[in-house]
Amino acid sequence: MLLIVLSGVLVLAVGGCACVVWAARGGPRWTRGVAKATLTAGELLRSSRSSNRTGSDDGND
Repeated sequence: MLLIVLSGVLVLAVGGCACVVWAARGGPRWTRGVAKATLTAGELLRSSRSSNRTGSDDGND
């Protein structure tokens, strides 16, 4: 079951990246929507990771 879920996430990620490249080269309108959603999701993940790091205390003084 876990393998199916991870495979689905991988397919979505690769498809999103392909749409970003296709939209940059002037693809159809729907690719621009998928590309925008992919880039927004990436920014959200990046900001959540950086906010988790700034709040952590690693104990180095």
